[in-house]
Amino acid sequence: MAFIKINKQHFYHNLNQIALQTGSVDKIAIVLKDNAYGHGLKTIGKLASEFGVKHAVVRTTKEAREIASFFSTVLVLGDEIIQDEKLSFTINSIEAIDKAEVGARVELKVDTGMHRNGISIDELDDALKGIEQKELKLVGVMTHFRSADELSSELFWQQKRFASVCKKVKKAGFTEVRVHSHNSAAILRTKHFNEDLVRVGIGAYGYNELPSSFDTITLKPVMELWVKRVSTRLLQKGERIGYGGTFTASHAMEVSTYDLGYGDGWFRADTMQPFKTAEGLEILGRVSMDFISLESTKDEVCIVSNAQDAAKQLGTISYEVTTALNPHIQRDVV
Repeated sequence: MAFIKINKQHFYHNLNQIALQTGSVDKIAIVLKDNAYGHGLKTIGKLASEFGVKHAVVRTTKEAREIASFFSTVLVLGDEIIQDEKLSFTINSIEAIDKAEVGARVELKVDTGMHRNGISIDELDDALKGIEQKELKLVGVMTHFRSADELSSELFWQQKRFASVCKKVKKAGFTEVRVHSHNSAAILRTKHFNEDLVRVGIGAYGYNELPSSFDTITLKPVMELWVKRVSTRLLQKGERIGYGGTFTASHAMEVSTYDLGYGDGWFRADTMQPFKTAEGLEILGRVSMDFISLESTKDEVCIVSNAQDAAKQLGTISYEVTTALNPHIQRDVV
């Protein structure tokens, strides 16, 4: 079966580079949502903990329960707000305050320009009053930048808005809250970091999504996707491969099937140019649910060693390439 190699040294290199940006590993909150961007929730959680990371961010309470033992704090981004001694939950709207369990630990998300989740700045006073009335424990204030990976001024006006929000929150008496707004792109372009945490997602996994014009650090891809050979056959010139016979052999060739398909989260997309693997082999014909065909007799072949390179061929982004990979694929730390 297809398998994924998780490079521990590359992961630790990335975390170390980010720690240098923040000033301390204690300020890193590793984002583990969606199976750690496809890298393996518990696998990456354990590695991050062993490196010294104390904080994590996940999407659901279920994810949080699986990795809670590795960290001092775990922030849940998008689930019902319940009372828990270790977990904190994101308030994404005024309505969420009303629905929250009394005594829950919460972090208030404020919409400073992304216009996706979070209360509006105009709702801040009402939100703080609601938190007090519901006897919730406000442990954090956060926002999310919409264009930190672009060469524009939008990051700066969002930062200015967020600074004003944090000042109001502390003036209202919530002086012990932790403050965090930076994602991977923001921290990679920041020279003087002065917040309590940075939420590091794609950067930890080895991808710098900033334009090349930025003078920034070098990261190393953590994941490699490998496949195993299932069968091999000799095709004659003119014979065709797979559903619809979309590939025709131009010469006699040895073709093998390998155990990867769209059922594993690989991409079926019909593009004008065939996908080339990390080893330069073209996927021949259409991707099936469980198989691809390559002109190779090797027992194992590396399909992806850099998700950014794969994404360019597939017309998408590195995030989608890694998160699409099915959790049933074995992940091995190397």
